Amino acid sequence: MTLKYNRFGYLIGEGFANVFKNKKSTGASLMIMCATMIIFGIFLALGENINHFVQKIESDQGVQVFINKEASDEQIQEVGRKIRQIQGVQDTVYKSKDDALTQMRDMLKDKKELLEGYEENNIFPASYVVTFTDLTMSSQIQDQISKIENVDSITSSDKTIETLIKLANGVKIVTGVILVLLVIISIFIISNTIKLTVHARRREISIMKYVGATNNFIRWPFIVEGMIIGVFASAISIVLVGGLYTWVAQSVANADFIQRMNINLVTFAEMFNSIILVYVLLGIGIGALGSIISMRKYLKV
Repeated sequence: MTLKYNRFGYLIGEGFANVFKNKKSTGASLMIMCATMIIFGIFLALGENINHFVQKIESDQGVQVFINKEASDEQIQEVGRKIRQIQGVQDTVYKSKDDALTQMRDMLKDKKELLEGYEENNIFPASYVVTFTDLTMSSQIQDQISKIENVDSITSSDKTIETLIKLANGVKIVTGVILVLLVIISIFIISNTIKLTVHARRREISIMKYVGATNNFIRWPFIVEGMIIGVFASAISIVLVGGLYTWVAQSVANADFIQRMNINLVTFAEMFNSIILVYVLLGIGIGALGSIISMRKYLKV
């Protein structure tokens, strides 16, 4: 047990020693990894806000279900109850005939005289505005609603719904592609950076192999070095991205068009748990993998 502990302590100690011993290589690796993570953090924050914006629109986007004009109040309530029972329905908002007339009056504004005569004889039907939990279920839900008794017609914006779904999927794909590209670039650069350190110590490595050191024993200090650099880069990137994002978010939130559209940006605190997890995994993974790749030539794995 003591032997294993001493060996573990030696590997960790050597990893830390390599970090501070090779300051130029460490500094270059830190800058590269920080740049990669900051770029990814920007795209991640952008993707989170676009998804948040799309979800907000999705929650407001729905269909309007018009009720037969001859339906009684009890029948209208029964229609609403049956709609709410359908899987995928998020909310239903009832609009009476008077509400429909008021809405039309507001839309016409200066041409309200066109509605003269409708105050006493309201021809506008009552309706339910129905929103969904998942816009991809729009067609299925509309089919079920159309089969409900006393439902006259349904109006929807299917093209808008399709566009929103494509936008959300597009954001996910673009973010994923960017992450993969940045990881590949980072691993390539980190491996070449650490390779300089390995090359400088090639004679020491040869001696260690000559006296019987295993490849794993030689490899692990460099892996630990890469992981430590990754953790440091993650911590620095989180601080920089957090400060930059908070400043930009406050500036954007005060913009007139954002306030008019009533859009709330995602706060950095809401993204913190996910971004710190991604950053730590990226940092450790890129650092370790870069170190392993850089050692292949010298260990002939």
